Amino acid sequence: SLYLAAMQAGVPANIVVEMIRMFSYDVDFQRDVHTGDSFEVFYNHYFLPDGRPAKSGDILEAVMTLGGKPRTLYRFDGSDDTEYFDAEGHSAKSMLMKTPVDGARISSTFGARLHPVLGYTRMHKGIDFAVPRGTPVMAAGNGTVSFAGKASGFGNLLIIAHTNGYSTAYGHLSRFGAGIRAGTRVRQGQVVAYSGMTGLATGPHLHYEIRMKNVQVNPATVRVASGRSLEGKELAAFRAERAHIDALVASMPMQTKLALVSGLRDTTQ
Repeated sequence: SLYLAAMQAGVPANIVVEMIRMFSYDVDFQRDVHTGDSFEVFYNHYFLPDGRPAKSGDILEAVMTLGGKPRTLYRFDGSDDTEYFDAEGHSAKSMLMKTPVDGARISSTFGARLHPVLGYTRMHKGIDFAVPRGTPVMAAGNGTVSFAGKASGFGNLLIIAHTNGYSTAYGHLSRFGAGIRAGTRVRQGQVVAYSGMTGLATGPHLHYEIRMKNVQVNPATVRVASGRSLEGKELAAFRAERAHIDALVASMPMQTKLALVSGLRDTTQ
């Protein structure tokens, strides 16, 4: 796991979590990360006047090399908000997140399966993430709540309508977030509910669906619209900041630590 390997390399926990969030729109951390892959992270660290370490700061650059292909992201304070962009100025964000819960293990994939409660084979039209009861569930994208209530086998169900005909559904919830009801506007990453095992469920988990024009599609393979791309003066400013970060990285001594237990090579700066 990336988290375990990074912790063994001495990377602070908050930096590891932020790095995972940076790449979570493009990387499936359950299936895309393998032994032999590597990462590099360059971040600020603050010290007290007497030299004692105070806290870690922001990630300026991070690289994940998966299957021999590097993916590099840079921090940039744009006109709208602080985001991470690739070397060409394309946002790391996509319209929908692949995983709306942190630290989740996929317990059931999209497709035909033997239903654990009903006892016969039927189509499973989403992905199940095994997480403890009460785990915060995030909105996969900006949108408007179209339904929040009880729905037969789904138990407590939340449906969020997004743009371009997309919607996402979150089932078996223990409860909804504060103020979450039909008509509520939500933003990507906002905690909108908490996982549970209401409805037809044998254990606590999140059932997650992506729907296109009300038809469920496989969340693991569907391609959704990407985030914004920088243009004009913002792109020029980003290129200058990227060059500055590259120069900083080049000037720093490299510290390489190997996580022998997990087998994932770690390169931290």
